[in-house]
Amino acid sequence: MGSLLPQTDAELIAYAVTTLRALRLPNVKVKINSLGAKESKLAYRERLLRYLEPVIGGLCPDCQQRFRDNPLRVLDCKADRENRILVDAPKPLDDLSEADRKHFESVLGYLDAMHVEYAVDRTLVRGLDYYTHTAFEFVTTHIGAQGTVLGGGRYDGLIAELGGPPTAGIGWAGGIERLVMLADEPKPLPRPVVIAPLGAAAEAKALGIARALRRQGIAVEQEYRGNMKRRMQRANKLNARSAIILGDDELAKGVVQLKDLDSGAQREVSMDGLAEALKA
Repeated sequence: MGSLLPQTDAELIAYAVTTLRALRLPNVKVKINSLGAKESKLAYRERLLRYLEPVIGGLCPDCQQRFRDNPLRVLDCKADRENRILVDAPKPLDDLSEADRKHFESVLGYLDAMHVEYAVDRTLVRGLDYYTHTAFEFVTTHIGAQGTVLGGGRYDGLIAELGGPPTAGIGWAGGIERLVMLADEPKPLPRPVVIAPLGAAAEAKALGIARALRRQGIAVEQEYRGNMKRRMQRANKLNARSAIILGDDELAKGVVQLKDLDSGAQREVSMDGLAEALKA
């Protein structure tokens, strides 16, 4: 929020690239376009209306509805993408002012400087009125025709439209379901440690032990109900690697019973040395 500079646009797109790479998504490509500032958008809208009005009957019913409600969205039609009417339609880049053109060229230059690959898509639009300048999408062919997994752009008119002062802004949002469909299977979660306290005093102490171990990066589950046999059965269902058994005798000595649930071996460990024993 608050920056009109083209560096901001490029940096945000690069951040999206980093995010998708971290998810190890296959073959995701960046498409980018510019809608220009408000004045350029209005000029383009009028030219597009003049072009479409005599030929709109040659497009699909959805496009005919869009023509009445939001003509820019006609360019975004999937059904008519190859229709000659849309192929020959004027594009937003044709009506950019000199200042708007320089902004877009600067964005592309900064993306080049950051080695972000992209393709300029002259048909890419945003139908909402508050969108201006840069618009972009990340697309893939791995999930069919609806291949956009992330999209965004500059929405310098949004805050003013909501009643606030004119404030620049840019952002993006990802489709969570589509990203999940594309992402690799996650790594298995670490096997937890189960704490099985016996008695009210041990239960209170177990809360502190669990918090301390979690701060050391150790996954912890706690069991408060049932006899020891049922607690160990629950630990096995959780695929726990160890069980920490704590009762009044252990509290008095400042120790716990640490049981290896793979080998069945059990040993006494001081509370101060518990995290180190589990890491080892």
